[in-house]
Amino acid sequence: MKKTDPTGFDEYARAFPAPTQRALRTMRTMIEEAAPDAVQRISYKMPAYVIDGKVRIWFGAFESHIGLYPGAAAVAAFEDDLTAYKTAKGSIRFPLDQPLPAKLIARIVAFVVREASDSAPPTRRRQSPSKSARKM
Repeated sequence: MKKTDPTGFDEYARAFPAPTQRALRTMRTMIEEAAPDAVQRISYKMPAYVIDGKVRIWFGAFESHIGLYPGAAAVAAFEDDLTAYKTAKGSIRFPLDQPLPAKLIARIVAFVVREASDSAPPTRRRQSPSKSARKM
């Protein structure tokens, strides 16, 4: 039988053992509390969040850790706070045998939200016709 890709968070989480499901739900709650306007979806076969129209954060479960993928800038910005965790250019590994660091995750997500807001193109305001154009 062909394995299908998950269509939502619950389907994704059900594929893992109960302790991992709890860690995934905890991570989801932490992200949603730190980025309440973010929209959840599945991207690259894992849970992700759209912020300012673009997927900016992913997370996923693995055999021994929960991976958080906030991007390279976030990992670099929190380098000193992440010394207890394995990191790569845009990823952080939180071991399943340790509690997720709620305050640190909230700060990382808030950073991603700020970065997204700063990089979003400004909305164009409709300009009213100039005085000379109105006289015509």
